[in-house]
Amino acid sequence: MADSVAVVGGGAAGMFAAIAAAREGCRVALFEKNEKLGKKLYITGKGRCNLTNACDMETLFESVCTNRKFLYSAFYGFTNQDTIAFFENCGMKTKTERGCRVFPVSDHSSDVIAALAGELKRLGVSVHLNTAVERILTAGGSQTAAVGVRLKDGREVKADAVIVATGGLSYASTGSDGDGYRFARETGHAVTELSPSLVPLNILEADAARMQGLSLRNVQVSIYDGRKLLYEDFGEMMFTHFGVTGPLILSASSQIQKKLKDHPLKLRIDLKPALTEEQLDARILREFETNKNKQFKNILGTLYPAKLISVILERSGISPEKPVHDISREERRGLIRVTKEFELTVTGLRGYREAIITRGGVSVKEIEPATMESKKVSGMYFAGEVLDLDAVTGGFNLQIAWSTGYAAGKGAAQM
Repeated sequence: MADSVAVVGGGAAGMFAAIAAAREGCRVALFEKNEKLGKKLYITGKGRCNLTNACDMETLFESVCTNRKFLYSAFYGFTNQDTIAFFENCGMKTKTERGCRVFPVSDHSSDVIAALAGELKRLGVSVHLNTAVERILTAGGSQTAAVGVRLKDGREVKADAVIVATGGLSYASTGSDGDGYRFARETGHAVTELSPSLVPLNILEADAARMQGLSLRNVQVSIYDGRKLLYEDFGEMMFTHFGVTGPLILSASSQIQKKLKDHPLKLRIDLKPALTEEQLDARILREFETNKNKQFKNILGTLYPAKLISVILERSGISPEKPVHDISREERRGLIRVTKEFELTVTGLRGYREAIITRGGVSVKEIEPATMESKKVSGMYFAGEVLDLDAVTGGFNLQIAWSTGYAAGKGAAQM
């Protein structure tokens, strides 16, 4: 059993690792370079904090994009239902919304942080804010071992085990500047290629910027590499000055980034996925019949959002002034095609400043999956985004943080 544990990083995984270790009876010191805990948690889910997903275990695993098999022990060791129970037991009520996404009832991410901070305090964890760690201290011998941390001010803090939970490179303003990757490399660990993930997409066409701020609900997005379908899902997205964002787009980014490095991809939006082409044609015909003497440009408001109309007019190829009763069947088919296959060109990902998570990280081949302990340095553990693990949106990445943090904290305490 370890007597003392040092945790580097006061985000989701770090706080949870500290709690798990303290619950095993360890003296725990938590070091956070920021002036407060959970800075990234605070902005998660637009400030609401989608803290996990209440899906079944099969869906939980399927939602992991990278190294899902590695998470088998961690996910079963601390499940999504365990996460919900933890916060409820801390006095923070939760609610489950569309897509099984779990939020605090208050819709305030600050309540999630308060619950964690309250438990840290109850367990007597020593929290050191505004305290940056410079390096992980190790001792040699037949097996290299972590023996503590050196702080930026030169002080050394000894510990039986060290947990690195420093996050990735996304949202650098929250303190995620890649320290954990440096700690990993300095102690002989491999770090896989890093890239922004769950990130908005740049679009070639100026149409996206013209529709800036337009949010589309209940649409289907498909992304193709030539004829090969890379991603398809149903939900919500939004146009921006540079391209597209929103839940559908963020999830797509994690699936398409490898192909996108080679060449642009095609994004196709079905604006009316609930209707077949025949049903949409019937709907348009009814609209035309009711307004047969009006100009084409004046009837589109009942079919499309205002910001979309000028773009639809251009793409349909139908003259805006043309009387509705003069529109041919072929022109109508063109309007249906534009509606069901609204096409854009994806040219690239946005950067780390806009990414929710980092893809890549400390190679899990060098980590024990049940305890998160390094196979190279005894007493050194990794948890959360610093590892080469990532998932789609919907609370799954935070579940990775809770589960790996729990495994690391418990593993460190029981070493």
